Amino acid sequence: MGTGVEIGVETDAHGQAAALTLRLLGPLRLGRDGAPVTLPRSRKARALLAYLALAGRPISRSHLTELLWDVPSDPRGELRWCLSKLRSVLDTPGRARVLAEGDNVALDLSDCSVDVHEVARLLQDGVAGLPPSQLEMLSAAFGDGEFLEGLDVPGSPAFTGWLTAERRRLRARHATVLEHWVRALPLASENALPALERWLALAPFDRQAHERLLDTLAALGRLREGEEHLAATARRYEAEGQDWGPISHVWRAAKERRTGGVAIASSIIAVAPDVQPSQAVTRRASLAILPFVDRTPGGTLRGGLGDGMANDVITRLAKLRSMFVIAEGTMLALAERQVGSEDAGRRLDVDYVASGSLRRGPGTRLTVAVQLAETRSGQVVWAEEFSGALADTFAVLDEIGNRIVTGIANQVEAAERNRAILKNPHSLNAWEAHHRGLWHMMRFNREDNEQARQFFQTAVRLDPTFARPRAGLSFTHFQDAFLGWRERRDAIEHAYAAAADGVMADEHDPAAHWALGRAMWLKDSQDDALRELHAAIELSPNFALGHYTLGFVHAQSGDAQTAIEEADHARALSPMDPLLFGMLASRALALLRLGRHEEAADWAVRSAARPNAHVHIRAIAMLCLASAGRTREAKELMAAVRQADPGYGLASFAQAFKLGPDLDTLVRQATRRLQD
Repeated sequence: MGTGVEIGVETDAHGQAAALTLRLLGPLRLGRDGAPVTLPRSRKARALLAYLALAGRPISRSHLTELLWDVPSDPRGELRWCLSKLRSVLDTPGRARVLAEGDNVALDLSDCSVDVHEVARLLQDGVAGLPPSQLEMLSAAFGDGEFLEGLDVPGSPAFTGWLTAERRRLRARHATVLEHWVRALPLASENALPALERWLALAPFDRQAHERLLDTLAALGRLREGEEHLAATARRYEAEGQDWGPISHVWRAAKERRTGGVAIASSIIAVAPDVQPSQAVTRRASLAILPFVDRTPGGTLRGGLGDGMANDVITRLAKLRSMFVIAEGTMLALAERQVGSEDAGRRLDVDYVASGSLRRGPGTRLTVAVQLAETRSGQVVWAEEFSGALADTFAVLDEIGNRIVTGIANQVEAAERNRAILKNPHSLNAWEAHHRGLWHMMRFNREDNEQARQFFQTAVRLDPTFARPRAGLSFTHFQDAFLGWRERRDAIEHAYAAAADGVMADEHDPAAHWALGRAMWLKDSQDDALRELHAAIELSPNFALGHYTLGFVHAQSGDAQTAIEEADHARALSPMDPLLFGMLASRALALLRLGRHEEAADWAVRSAARPNAHVHIRAIAMLCLASAGRTREAKELMAAVRQADPGYGLASFAQAFKLGPDLDTLVRQATRRLQD
């Protein structure tokens, strides 16, 4: 896959040959027509140049003075002096590149080549699929030095913080490029060794880098070097209090492959921690949550609100049991050592890292920014900003915490489903087969439901202790019964049996209790159903599907107001959920029972408009419209329902749902209006 841009050719943002070049990777350098340009001696003038060049947008003067000057006597005057120095090296006759309009300052570098921007452009679609030659050139583009090497500005803590963050970010991007380059090369390639050494220099505690280096050394027959590397690695890991046992086992296996299965004695292996390779353990997505940084002026750097929010998110995500979450103690220890998010992800060998910051603004406003990144690709999967009034501190923290947890969980689930879809169906492990099943399950048609069932059965066969695919399997049988795709009684029994097996496999998994609650509802055991659904959300208060199904059950024959509250809470937790149509339809049925027919019709129409809404959802919209006197719209939907299912009628609807007396009467009245 080509990028369309040749690395090493100095071009501007439009792909034209650039007369002016700015290099931020390594020592700061400026060139014009191939010749070096002498930069101002002032560190702050050069720091200003780098900051504005990387920003690529107008920055306020007040922000720049706060960034570079601690408490100067005349910060605006010093800023003007620095800008005049930059004009002398950047501007040319008839071409102004230093722009100052009102309170804002910017650099116009559209006809310049800036190395960091070139690399970012090449990496914007990721590195997966790039050929080794392209990856090698990308690595060379990063150079051998640090970002803005040697350009520290003492007495400017804000700039130091920005510089540290950018160095960490670019170091992680470079490590990602090196990792993919190494993996694209043959194992026994001599060319891989320099790249591996650079990879380890950037990420010295990346277990996968050590394992790949040892595999390569063994494949090349350089066993003594492997022993020396393992010994040095052991000392380094022990100094940091980290476990090097898994690396030693990789080295032992690599040597055995090299010698045809004959183990070679090693003093290092003899003292390795007693850690055995995992035995077909189900792979779950792994996640680390760094403590949130408090960026409030005068706020504490550690402890307080930031650590508390991270702990809350860790606890809630762990309760979902859908992913492996690193414990708080480890994350606090890494934060104490000032380990950045990218380095933390590689040290812990997790799939995703979430990091965030908070700021208390004027008055009682709290703003929390959070981002989720994939460790190995270096790409940000999701980023969001949340805010709320701190009048009730615990209430707003709870609300923001809910949104962060569900945002992270949903994005990880989506990323894992997308990854599973791209794999050969015959090479899936239990985790991947489960997510492949989820993808098909949420299509809500008979063919996909059958495919989902097959993937869930595969996941159960690969790991009988994995509860989640049993919950998915139960849901496929639930759909068979609810949508009339198979014989109802048999489908109900299968839904119940799969859900019960899920609870037996893991009684602490909220999805297992959710599936059992739905199955009990099918079996007309409403009290048992409600008990299981409450158990699901007690285990994990952020389990959106548990709240939705409580609303679904109450909407038909329970407390209508509770149904509305639960459906609304489910939507707040998961506003883009594949089952959003059900949340909207449950609210519509509850409003119908409360006599708010026009509102019910509006919500029902929204539910029927969802792309994966099934025939029952469109029937709910049809009945709510008829109850609101919107007969023409109702009959249009009735025609669409009959087209999708020619035999659909009141009996089909009544069999699918558990209508209480009041809702049953309303449904029959609406049906008569449609027949007039």
